Amino acid sequence: METEVAVAAGQSLGGEFSLLSLFLSAGLVVKVVMAILVIASVWSWAVIIDKSLLFGKLKAKSAKFEDAFWSGRPLDELHRKLGDKADHPMARVFSAGMTEWARAKDVGRSEGLVAGARDRIDKVMNVAVSRELETAERNLGVLATIGSAAPFVGLLGTVWGIMTAFQAIAATKDTNLAVVAPGIAEALFATALGLVAAIPAVVGYNRYSAALNSYAVRLQGFADEFSAILSRQLDERSR
Repeated sequence: METEVAVAAGQSLGGEFSLLSLFLSAGLVVKVVMAILVIASVWSWAVIIDKSLLFGKLKAKSAKFEDAFWSGRPLDELHRKLGDKADHPMARVFSAGMTEWARAKDVGRSEGLVAGARDRIDKVMNVAVSRELETAERNLGVLATIGSAAPFVGLLGTVWGIMTAFQAIAATKDTNLAVVAPGIAEALFATALGLVAAIPAVVGYNRYSAALNSYAVRLQGFADEFSAILSRQLDERSR
C-alpha cells in the first residue's frame, strides 16, 4: 500500500514540491508523524507564550510589591490592604507569613513558645515558596519533552519515507530522479518538521528554566528576609 502511494506520489508531484503537496502525497505513517509534529510545535509555542507573559507579570508585580514592602509602612497595614488580593507569589508568601505571625503574637514570653512560633513561620513560608515555584514551573516539562523527542519522531518519519521511496523504485524499476526525488523530499520534510518543533522548545525551556531559577532565588531571599523581620518582632514581644 505504501509503495503504491509512493509511486502515485512520484507521478502526481512532478516538479511541484510545496509543503502542502508533500504532506498530501505522503504515506499514512509519514502523515501521522507530520501531524504529531505540527501539534507538538503549536503546543510548545503556546507554552512559550504563556511563560513569557507569566514571568513578565511576575517580575513587574514583584517589583511593585517589594517597593511597598520596603516603604516603611507597618506590616499589619500592608497585610490588611492586601486582603484577599494576593495575586502573585511574593504577595501570597507574605500573606502566609503574616497569617502565621498573627497566630503567634500571643504566644507569651516563654522562649520555647517563641522558638516554636519562629519555626512554624519558617515552615509555612517555605511551603508557600515551594508551592508557588511548582505552579510557575508547570508545563516547562512539556518543552523539555518536545525538544528532546521531536527530532527522533521526525527521524522516524524520514526513515519510513525513505524505505517507502526505495520500495517504489524497486516496484517501478526506474531510478530516474523524477521518481526518486518526491519520496526523498517527503521523508526529509518530516525531519525538518521535527527540527522546527524542537528548536523553539529547547530555546524556550532553557530561557524559562533560567527565569524560574532567578525568580526562585528572589522569592526565597524575600521569604528569608521577611522571616528574619518577624523573628525580631517575636523576640521583642517576648522580652
